[in-house]
Amino acid sequence: MVHHVVQAPASLGRETQSLFRRQALEALDALCRSGSAEPLVIDLAATQVVDSVGVGVLVLVQRRAAEMRRPVHLREASEELRFLLVMTRLDDRFVFEGRVPM
Repeated sequence: MVHHVVQAPASLGRETQSLFRRQALEALDALCRSGSAEPLVIDLAATQVVDSVGVGVLVLVQRRAAEMRRPVHLREASEELRFLLVMTRLDDRFVFEGRVPM
C-alpha cells in the first residue's frame, strides 16, 4: 500500500507553516487526482515542536482533506502533540500511526 506522505519539519510553527501547508495541500491534491483511496500521511517522526500555529495548519489540512473525503494520518506524533489534540478535542479528526497512545 502506497501512501502520500508529507514530512513535517523539526519545528512546525509560524516560520515553517507556509511551506508545510503548501506541501501538504499539493500532496492532497495529487492524491485526489490519482484516484487512489489512500489517506494523506503526515510524518511527524522528526518533529520536536508544534506550536499553536502548527496545530492550526494541521487542522486546516485536515479540513481540506475532509472536504475531499480523505482521512489524515499523523505518523509518529509526540505525546505532547497527542495530548494537545485531546485537550482541544481535535484528536478525533486524525488517525494516529506509530507511538503508543497515552
